[in-house]
Amino acid sequence: MTLAASNLTIERKDEFYLNNISFEMSPGKIYTIIGRTLSGKTTLLKTIAGLISQDSGKLTFNGNDFDIIPVWKRQVAMVYQQFINYPHLNVFENIAFPLKQRKLGKEEINDRVKQAIEQVGLVGFEGRKIQALSGGQQQRVALARSLVKNANILLLDEPLVNLDYKLREQLREEFKKIFSSKASEEAILIYTTTDPVEAMQLGGEVIVMDEGKILQQGSAKEIYENPITTKVAEITNDPAMNLFKGEIKGKKIKLNSKIELSLPKHFKDLTDGHYTFGIRASGITLAKSGFPFQIELAEISGSETFLHLGQGQVHVVGLLDAVKNFDIGETVSVIFDIEKLYAFGSDGILMSSPYSGTK
Repeated sequence: MTLAASNLTIERKDEFYLNNISFEMSPGKIYTIIGRTLSGKTTLLKTIAGLISQDSGKLTFNGNDFDIIPVWKRQVAMVYQQFINYPHLNVFENIAFPLKQRKLGKEEINDRVKQAIEQVGLVGFEGRKIQALSGGQQQRVALARSLVKNANILLLDEPLVNLDYKLREQLREEFKKIFSSKASEEAILIYTTTDPVEAMQLGGEVIVMDEGKILQQGSAKEIYENPITTKVAEITNDPAMNLFKGEIKGKKIKLNSKIELSLPKHFKDLTDGHYTFGIRASGITLAKSGFPFQIELAEISGSETFLHLGQGQVHVVGLLDAVKNFDIGETVSVIFDIEKLYAFGSDGILMSSPYSGTK
């Protein structure tokens, strides 16, 4: 039951919503699509659901032309960002609604609704009205109503984006368990997000999108370790991977007249010349033996502090594994962990990473 797209394109007023999209998705897997707002994620889901028609290209399911199948006949279920539930119905009735529309027998409806309620952790809430539920519980109802359809394809369009941080964290773990169970039932699960942490934690296959294009596809580990372009590196990290210009000369990396780094072992095959270097915030921290940088901003996040640092044309975000207050403009000593450096060419293509060596 493979879902395949070949050169899907949607263009409106000279702007591409989908630009020559091609992929294959197989049952039993979670596919997480990550991209910034307006990258084409929702458009792609709506195209799969049949809510939008492509201008060109082809969509097939199990080898059959999917484009000619009307929306109501597609075995597709979709969960949106907003909690789309029926306020006049209780939890059980909300979840049972699509099954009643199909005129299934009462016993089958009860069995399937009970199973879905157990999957999403709403046992005991069957008789509650929607207004009496928290935001997270309402989203679980919407998810259960999609699961109960036993659809071949389940689409989830940023389902946690409107929830607070703590609830997102909790539901992310629960969703992962639910999806793993559902995936084993031969369904294709497609989940969209703008959150790099969410994309990496859900696991499965990750698809990176930007401006209607697929930039990279692979396992979460592959994409985290070897983002193939600077754009992918920015999209798949929070905060975005630090990127700055520099030059390799001899056995040194020169960023400016005051910052010179030793050449890491994984750069040994790179020729002298100009590159864009990348490093995550975790690779930059404070130490007495470091380079002088000015504090541009300090953001406390939980038990950590993100430091926005600047020296001349070099601006980076570093990570301090502690909570500490800093004054804007204060000078601090900063070190770069050279073993965590990436090198990209002038075209933005990955040349070397700490994990793969020279490409």
